[in-house]
Amino acid sequence: RQALRSAAGPEVDFARAEREHQLYVGVLRGKLGLQVLELPADESLPDCVFVEDAAVVCEETALLTRPGAPSRRKEVEAMKRALESLNLNMVEMVDENATLDGGDVLFTGREFFVGLSKRTNQRGAEILADTFKDYAVSTVPVHDSLHLKSFCSMAGPNLIAIGSSEAAQKALKTMQQMSDHRYDKLTVPDDAAANCIYLNIPSKGHVLLHRAPEEYPESAKVFEKLKDHMLIPIANTELEKVDGALTCCSVLINKSSVL
Repeated sequence: RQALRSAAGPEVDFARAEREHQLYVGVLRGKLGLQVLELPADESLPDCVFVEDAAVVCEETALLTRPGAPSRRKEVEAMKRALESLNLNMVEMVDENATLDGGDVLFTGREFFVGLSKRTNQRGAEILADTFKDYAVSTVPVHDSLHLKSFCSMAGPNLIAIGSSEAAQKALKTMQQMSDHRYDKLTVPDDAAANCIYLNIPSKGHVLLHRAPEEYPESAKVFEKLKDHMLIPIANTELEKVDGALTCCSVLINKSSVL
């Protein structure tokens, strides 16, 4: 009830949200064999399940963000403790003029695209660029959505999944103009379904978690064309009511340390 939401809508079914989240964690841990570090729930921070916004991790460096919504700033403390336990190089965003949500950060493996949205500003993007100097960083205006990744994500090593809306297509065009690299694109009818989780797991190969067919049947059909991927449909009906997407609920770290 207290979570931020961009538009009024139906109430979240808490029990169902819990079940969906447990299935999500179960896929990562059980089906894919990833080590999962779960942060303790904090009932004073209703958006804390959306851990992606609190940190951007690339290789051995973790940038602790400064979320755009003031009510979410304290979420970074639990993330800091968790990432410190993994011995990552920690960078804290202390500039009070900067805002950055991880949901606005798309890392392609070659470069970063940062959405300039209601939650992320130019100064936040500049600090990200200073933190990850080995990679080009380009900014993309985001107008009609909460975050850049509300309508796009990586669906493969060189493949951007993108929604069909005018705003999504315009953002993709900007990304293509900014980049020296040519990406393949996978266009899905539903913007929300374009947010998926791609993993390259040594024993499993290309893995893609995408929204379930019962939620977005037409988009699911598009994902089914990816014959080289292990496709895993995941329902996210409840957290979507409070602007949550599949990538929001985890921070993926490429590290073989034992938790």
